[in-house]
Amino acid sequence: VQLQACGGGLVQAGGSLRLSCVASANSFSNYDMGWFRQAPGKEREFIAAVSWSGRTTYYTDSVKGRFTISRDNGKNTIYLQMTGLKAEDTAVYYCAAQYGRSWPLKTSPTDYGSWGQGTLVTVSS
Repeated sequence: VQLQACGGGLVQAGGSLRLSCVASANSFSNYDMGWFRQAPGKEREFIAAVSWSGRTTYYTDSVKGRFTISRDNGKNTIYLQMTGLKAEDTAVYYCAAQYGRSWPLKTSPTDYGSWGQGTLVTVSS
């Protein structure tokens, strides 16, 4: 599956952004989806995952209550709504697809077989 992420940009601390990721898959609902991020000099970090149905989500602790992952299977798209942005949220954000319907949702980058190209989020303090 091919993924195309967009929506990044420059925002002030406390602001909001919504990232989108469109998938080319014909059977998009067979994929669990995730968002990851990578800051300069750091490893790729799990942010959030959403199940194939959209009914189950999981977040890393640092974004709980601030970020919301969702999906629209009719549009082959997932979203990451980010609010209360902090300088430490600055990173390249990647969407990823994992074929199958897993429980629990996967959080390791190695579990995801397809990746988008990344979109840069810069939060100024």
